[in-house]
Amino acid sequence: MPSSSLNRGRGLAVWLVFAALLFVLPLVLTSSLSLTLLSQVGYLIIVCLSYNMLLGQGGMLSFGQAVYTGLGSFMAVHAMNMAAQGGWPIPLVLIPLVGGLAGMGFAVLFGYVSTKKSGNTFAMITLGLGELVASMALMLPEFFGGEGGVSTNRVYGQPFFGFNFGPQIQVYYLIAVYCFICTALMYAFTQTPLGRLLNAVRDNAERVEFIGYNSQRIRYTAFIIAGFFAGVGGGLAAINFEIVTALDSISSVRSGGYLLFTFLGGAGSFFGPMIGAVLLVLSSVLLSGITKAWLLYLGLLFMLMVMYAPGGIAYLLQVNIKVMKLGRWWPLFPVYLFLALGSAIALLGFSILVEMIYHIQLDSALGPEMPFMGTVLNVDQAATWVGSVLILLIGIALLALGKRFFVKRWNLIQEQIQADGGMAA
Repeated sequence: MPSSSLNRGRGLAVWLVFAALLFVLPLVLTSSLSLTLLSQVGYLIIVCLSYNMLLGQGGMLSFGQAVYTGLGSFMAVHAMNMAAQGGWPIPLVLIPLVGGLAGMGFAVLFGYVSTKKSGNTFAMITLGLGELVASMALMLPEFFGGEGGVSTNRVYGQPFFGFNFGPQIQVYYLIAVYCFICTALMYAFTQTPLGRLLNAVRDNAERVEFIGYNSQRIRYTAFIIAGFFAGVGGGLAAINFEIVTALDSISSVRSGGYLLFTFLGGAGSFFGPMIGAVLLVLSSVLLSGITKAWLLYLGLLFMLMVMYAPGGIAYLLQVNIKVMKLGRWWPLFPVYLFLALGSAIALLGFSILVEMIYHIQLDSALGPEMPFMGTVLNVDQAATWVGSVLILLIGIALLALGKRFFVKRWNLIQEQIQADGGMAA
């Protein structure tokens, strides 16, 4: 079989698996919480992929991507209210496109200004535009709804093939359809000449200019396309929550979240932001409900990823899959177990220290005792502090030892791969 046919077959298999997962997951995870989480993951995949069109594919570090998602949400929720009142005959299934067109429209306006520059200047312009739009939320309460936001009811008009989108499962499948279509379209964009030129502009804009292309126009076009898909994600969010607030939609914190989790997932890979979307939901919904210090843990994770794995989780998976395909991964397995053990012990000690400090600062009125992982810790006892420090130091020592083993074994495996004529990871 020719290699091109084999690659097409593998690509088709990946997309079929993706579609199957979108269809099967709500049938396996049937609780209301699971459906809510899956719905959030669905539209955040679109948003993170749209952001990666700028960051990973175009090298454009934007601090204002939430503007296009948030404004798309607001336009979608207003369109839903007008449709419910008989003003616009727009069915609910087309509301995400309203958000997409709104995101595209604002991207046309703001992108014309921001894409005239590149690099740090572009990033600062997007930050300024993001803060400008966020400040307008209090200046235009008729549109943004003030601090309370704008609410709506997604059940209006005639059912669409029997679906009124009242139950969460129906909303999920609407989000899943848009997620699959938008993901496929954004992947197809990476294979077009424009997508390749965008990569070229990221790598060397001067050479692109030298061969006769306008690098600013390429960035501007990609910015508009990214704005459209961000708006689609915002429209789906409006349908899912039935309320849109400026604080949760267009704030700089939201833009920073898209940046952080796209990077954690892997901006250098197309599917990396999809991993980031999952992490975003798990951290903001689950982790935030477990500990008040979740932002501290998240910041620590981001710092460690920047230092040791700047390619993100997707890159780590890719290099290990390459080694696994060449049959050299199993010698790394015990080293990974050792590193996992050291990480768990270090995280345990660090978490005890952090939670006790947070307890003293925020919950001291509740007394010296605090629950932690099924046990009770006393912040007034010196033994508790000494023990947590010892646990942390033991974990760090195990990590340092495991790192030395890993580096030696990894380098040996790479040498063996090169000696065998294989592709080094």
